Amino acid sequence: MFKLSWSVFTLLIFLSVKSQQIDWDRINSNTVLNVITGQNPDQAMSYSNMIQMGDANNAELSLNAKTNISVKQLGDYNSLYFNNSFTDTATKTAITTQGNNNIIDVTGSNSISDDLQIQVKGDNKTIFMRNY
Repeated sequence: MFKLSWSVFTLLIFLSVKSQQIDWDRINSNTVLNVITGQNPDQAMSYSNMIQMGDANNAELSLNAKTNISVKQLGDYNSLYFNNSFTDTATKTAITTQGNNNIIDVTGSNSISDDLQIQVKGDNKTIFMRNY
């Protein structure tokens, strides 16, 4: 019994020492991403790149930690809804929209949608994609 309590006590000491490695006075809007990435090494693998040129463009992305996505919206009133936060699989996606008033709605990801590339050229186009 004495060994078990000593082991638990030692474990708690080591856990508390590790948790105090962050100097809270040095965390600000410029350094917060480095702190989060350092604590969660799996999230360092993800990458997002977004370029929007035009008026009233909208992009709503709900991503898991392993998503690499590149989005380009060129034109006015384009909307993108991308949601793959329900799975832990790695996803690599590139979406390009050129034109006005286009809607792209992608939900889920699977092996078929891996390395997905969507290119929309024109006006008033709508794409609904469901991957289950």
